Amino acid sequence: MRAALLSAADAVPAYVEHPEPVATGRHEVVVDVLAAALHHLTRSRATGAHYSSAGTFPRVPGVDAVVRDPSGRLRYVVLDDTDRGTFAERTVIDERRSVVLPDDVDPVEIAAAMNPGMSSWIALRRRIDFVAGQRVLVVGATGAAGSMAVQVAKHLGASRVIAAGRNAERLGQLPALGADETCGLDDLARAADVDVVLDYLWGEPAAAGMVAILTARTDRRAPLTWVQIGSIAGATAPVPSVALRSAKLQIVGSGIGSLGPDEILPELPALAAAVRDGAVALPFREVPLADVATAWVQDSAERVVLVP
Repeated sequence: MRAALLSAADAVPAYVEHPEPVATGRHEVVVDVLAAALHHLTRSRATGAHYSSAGTFPRVPGVDAVVRDPSGRLRYVVLDDTDRGTFAERTVIDERRSVVLPDDVDPVEIAAAMNPGMSSWIALRRRIDFVAGQRVLVVGATGAAGSMAVQVAKHLGASRVIAAGRNAERLGQLPALGADETCGLDDLARAADVDVVLDYLWGEPAAAGMVAILTARTDRRAPLTWVQIGSIAGATAPVPSVALRSAKLQIVGSGIGSLGPDEILPELPALAAAVRDGAVALPFREVPLADVATAWVQDSAERVVLVP
């Protein structure tokens, strides 16, 4: 079969002949890969930069995909850290880390949207006690996951969603996706009275924004839950101690390790249905797996989905 093979962290995947995968575990099956997205987790896991990656080489990249199992059913699958990824014609999956999809879904659309959509969906559904009617601020809303977080928050019942980011052009597109208000990262005090913050940036923007929001809150005793999801702006944030003492602030993280597969997988069918029905969406571009080397080094405003 053909697959993308990454030989080192600083290399570009090569499209090569590769041995057929073999299922060896009790719950493992060989599946046909229909569509696999190229996203941040894919890259960081493949290169060893992600905290959940062992960084072994050579490896076939790809951490999730829409696949067809031996019985003909469509599945969305999430792989553990492995050198047998989804950027291949076939791969091995553990059926316990997958969910069966309806036959009427578009595999490419599902592959594009599930990973970025999952970050906010799981955070709101499983990591905190979010209830319909609460107000949500998305920090870093101009990225793929952030723009989906705006849609997910609305879909799950947020009464007001404020989208914050640096890119003015992309911010201008977010009201059409459900944002009630937009603001720059230097103006987060406008979102002072939200109930939940979904933070994709961390670093200095989080620390500065946290102080601005807490200082401007109408009632500092009103609970504020800050959910740390991504760290594009920095791995550490200089949060002053007074921020934790002067307000009813709770900071939690949402990511691999804070939740197990048994908590994540039950949420995926509803997210897939929301994608299928158009409630949440992400622009995507279908690319042949044979062009993986070019796709790996190109920047794209659309989510690249590789198709064997």
